[in-house]
Amino acid sequence: MAQFIQRFHADKSAIRDELLIGLQEPQASTSPKYLYDALGSKLFEAICELPEYYPTRTEAAIFDAHADEIAVSVGRGRTVIDLGAGNCAKAARLFPVLEPAHYVPIDISVDFLRDSVNTLQQRFPEMEITALGVDFSAPFAFPDNVGPAQRLFFYPGSSIGNFSPDDAVAFLSRLAQAGDRDGGLLISVDLVKAKPVLDAAYDDALGVTASFNLNLLNHLNAVLEADFDVRSWQHVGFFNTELSRIEMHLESKSAQTVRWRGGCRDFAAGERIHTENSYKYTAEGFTALLERAGFTLQQAWIDPLGWFMVCHAKVNESLS
Repeated sequence: MAQFIQRFHADKSAIRDELLIGLQEPQASTSPKYLYDALGSKLFEAICELPEYYPTRTEAAIFDAHADEIAVSVGRGRTVIDLGAGNCAKAARLFPVLEPAHYVPIDISVDFLRDSVNTLQQRFPEMEITALGVDFSAPFAFPDNVGPAQRLFFYPGSSIGNFSPDDAVAFLSRLAQAGDRDGGLLISVDLVKAKPVLDAAYDDALGVTASFNLNLLNHLNAVLEADFDVRSWQHVGFFNTELSRIEMHLESKSAQTVRWRGGCRDFAAGERIHTENSYKYTAEGFTALLERAGFTLQQAWIDPLGWFMVCHAKVNESLS
């Protein structure tokens, strides 16, 4: 039977404080994790189906085309630690070739994982599964049944791009310290490409990404007891060539005052709330980032257009 362990419990006061600090900075901002309330998560699933949003289908094509090579490189029978597992679909796609001895899906909410994990257990009855409800972006300890040997950290979806390069190094360094040479890291990264392709992926013609971004205001209203009027804001998404990152913002259409319990802020027309970054890398640049974090690239798989890369890296011998 699958084991479920919930260790993350939301601190509503801390969440409120974090949001208010960001909203009251000279450049207002929020963490991208607040885009993913119940409706936001459904809207993101819709984004993944859009013709402009290439990452999901491009990554899936790489996994399908190179599954056997990936299995040979990373090894079979590992403990697969799925970071931000969601519905577990990406990891499950590789189970027939990876044949994990132990699957450890991690997400903030075990309840979100429960149905997917129970279905997986029926499909793979011999596999040990331990679902963890933790915030994997912060340091945490594994339970005793997740041993240190042969840990393969699985981080698909190019989510590493939501970290700044320095924060990405710090995060991956923690994984390197928690791993060993017999496991390693299987990670996806979005590569630099033509600006029109990137701009369209984050500002689609149907406006689904705009709805996803604007829904953040509904989330803020609920958490902060605020009075953001969604109709008074517009989505802005573009590739910042100089910083090599997608930026998403919410821009005020006119001068307005937004109030919340205990405070308020005036926004000028055109003033923005910075809601997300998604850094894009060259293959060489990401390889160098892995080295800084304590990993050595073993093998990389890139789609024919050169848009997306899946990497297998091992912990440097000096750390293992």
